[in-house]
Amino acid sequence: MSNVVLSVKNLSVAFGFAKGRKGTLVPRDGQEPLQVTDKVSFDIHAGEFFALVGESGCGKSVTAMSILRLLPQPSAQIVEGEVLFFENAEGSADKSVDLSKQDLLTLQKFRGSEIACIFQEPMQALNPVLSIKKQLLEVFKFGAARGEKKNKPADAEALKIITEQLTAAGFADPERVLNSYPHELSGGMLQRVCIVMSLLSKPKLIIADEPTTALDVTVQAQVLAVLKEMAEKSGTAVLLITHNMGIVSQYAHRVAVMYAGRVVEIGPVADVINNPLHPYTQGLLAAIPENHSDMRTMRSIPGAVPHPRDFVLGCRFADRCEFCSRLSTEKQARCHGNEKPPQSVDSAADHKAYCFGFI
Repeated sequence: MSNVVLSVKNLSVAFGFAKGRKGTLVPRDGQEPLQVTDKVSFDIHAGEFFALVGESGCGKSVTAMSILRLLPQPSAQIVEGEVLFFENAEGSADKSVDLSKQDLLTLQKFRGSEIACIFQEPMQALNPVLSIKKQLLEVFKFGAARGEKKNKPADAEALKIITEQLTAAGFADPERVLNSYPHELSGGMLQRVCIVMSLLSKPKLIIADEPTTALDVTVQAQVLAVLKEMAEKSGTAVLLITHNMGIVSQYAHRVAVMYAGRVVEIGPVADVINNPLHPYTQGLLAAIPENHSDMRTMRSIPGAVPHPRDFVLGCRFADRCEFCSRLSTEKQARCHGNEKPPQSVDSAADHKAYCFGFI
């Protein structure tokens, strides 16, 4: 498509590296590095709300943080794949930048300005000894430090922009918020401040890593509604990391379901929700109660996500898959073998899953 902002291709990340002689990377303590993601691929388009969903330990945050290489260095390294960022969102390879190949100094030009992040804990993302006003003004000062001084607005103009954004984020008294310190605001208010901070530099993409985990359900809805509305107005794409399929169904346009470091299903939200192809996606949806009065409708997925050291070459969900358990011995052997599950052949081109159940 012509409006691709980010294209992640066959991204594999491993932990367990250390710096050797002359700055080369070597296995730490002589141990083989542990690969935690396996050839993850997806595209995000301009203005799109794209969700990456799965249980804890599936590799969602590792994938998202590896885009800007925010994982601990030198332990975490991209061992395969590309992270193509299209500065003009025209989708042609010759106009893209492979973020996985850039040095950290070059990445500073993209962090915060072209690609912004919203993290789980707003209290940790904000400086507790600086006022909200000072921290929001620093967004403009940081742009000037990168050589964009000609575009830096005066403090009065910057404050006007900030006040307008805070009002758009639902603050009835932006002046009080600006003069407050982080500890004087609630979790939901702080997360909305972080949303405003991420949008001030007009990025093309926001990575929101479970931004509502620490908030109650009512505030979650308010924060996500603000994020989606403000992102749509600015044309900013959002990569939302979550384990909540309810949030995905309400806010996302497309979704990729991850399990044990792999994308097992990807497609438009309506298709994935109404016609889930992969048994894992079906299990996630079955784990959502149909209503609050009858919890008997809720089903759990047996077992747990395996540790990366226990990842196999074949289907990593086979041990927990009810579909597999009902197959013949011969077909179960295929699921538990060393062959990677094939792509579905009977689904639409933009809705794909990877499972032996299709053959």
